[in-house]
Amino acid sequence: MSDRKERGFPYKRVLLKLSGEAFGKTGIDYSKVAVIAEQIKLCQENGISLAVVIGGGNILRGQTTAEHGMERTTADYMGMLATVINALALQEGCEKVGLHTRVQSAIEMKNIAESYIRRRAMRHLEKNRIVIFAAGTGNPYFTTDTTAALRAVESGCEVILKATKVDGVYDADPNKESDAKLFDQISYMEAIQRGLKVMDTTALTLCMENDMPIIVFDIFKQDNLKKLITGSQIGTYIAADCELKFA
Repeated sequence: MSDRKERGFPYKRVLLKLSGEAFGKTGIDYSKVAVIAEQIKLCQENGISLAVVIGGGNILRGQTTAEHGMERTTADYMGMLATVINALALQEGCEKVGLHTRVQSAIEMKNIAESYIRRRAMRHLEKNRIVIFAAGTGNPYFTTDTTAALRAVESGCEVILKATKVDGVYDADPNKESDAKLFDQISYMEAIQRGLKVMDTTALTLCMENDMPIIVFDIFKQDNLKKLITGSQIGTYIAADCELKFA
């Protein structure tokens, strides 16, 4: 998609992938939730139908907990519950700015969230409601990146916006390597072969097999999302047909 800048932003239904750390390093920083809610409102005001997947790493990360001795399956289920807490916080933030939302959980908890049903999720999106997918896939050993890829495909999204705290995808850690190069665009396969920490391999492969493009960008840089959805070339574009190479 070398004509990104000329074509503008061609997507009308997107999935926004947020890390748990978008809400804070530990716990929930409600000022950050409010900033993200305003960004989501901006998308809707520009005619974009939006679904969201959020991680739980600010509360508990299953894999890290397992590395400290807890049985992996139990740790992953705890991590899934952490994503539900974040989803409810985001729902509250969105509704405070006048958005209509639904939280759908892959683990049944009918008192606080709908159970995930694909057709119901699509109906909510058609009615211009923000759908927040919680509790991962409902299965251990799968990341929220994989959840984002799966839900994007299932709900008919056209692109995944992976919101991070860096400008896009680099060939090395920009916090450690001063000469790290930012990719404007890159193919799924090259991202996998280079071992770039964009998404886990399962998520990237699922996107590749279903031709689901990904845009990685810094959501906390002022006006970045606004620029992105109004046609500016922001972040790194990942798709099957990207030929851009770095030496």
